[in-house]
Amino acid sequence: MDHRWRKRSAWKGIVAGLAGGLAGAYVMNQFQKGWSKAEQKLRGNGHARSSNEPDATMLTAKKLARPFLHRELTREEQRKAAPIVHYAFAAAIGTGYGAAAEYKPVVRKFAGVPFGAALFAGADELAVPLFKLSRHPKEYPLSSHLYGLASHVVYGATIEAVRRGVRAALGS
Repeated sequence: MDHRWRKRSAWKGIVAGLAGGLAGAYVMNQFQKGWSKAEQKLRGNGHARSSNEPDATMLTAKKLARPFLHRELTREEQRKAAPIVHYAFAAAIGTGYGAAAEYKPVVRKFAGVPFGAALFAGADELAVPLFKLSRHPKEYPLSSHLYGLASHVVYGATIEAVRRGVRAALGS
């Protein structure tokens, strides 16, 4: 559908992007659960590969708690805060995506898939290790990178689909 006729609106783009970002995070989580179930079946033992190390969202929550709460989070508190961090990040990325999509049509190209792939490369492969929220990417097997890339492609496609629908509902 050609939207060149539509008047650009930063606030409508931000609202649509916010909705897309939150929906993208939810769909990404569901995709990851499905991936884990498939992995369990392939392993044949009913157990997914497990790791005792905290993930990036847990470590982010831990780092943010210190200046705001003036104490360390327990492991259980980190687990509870991790989804909040994930959804907050996804919402923030979504608002930026929505605003950019209003003014730069290239952002919307290929149904958000390149955006998701770029987010994977920039966040998971670069920023997360740089901020010491994970080990160096070379320390993970290829399957972990494929899992991350696929998850972010799902996020990117979802954010664009939802953004487009919400933006159409908001009108020109």
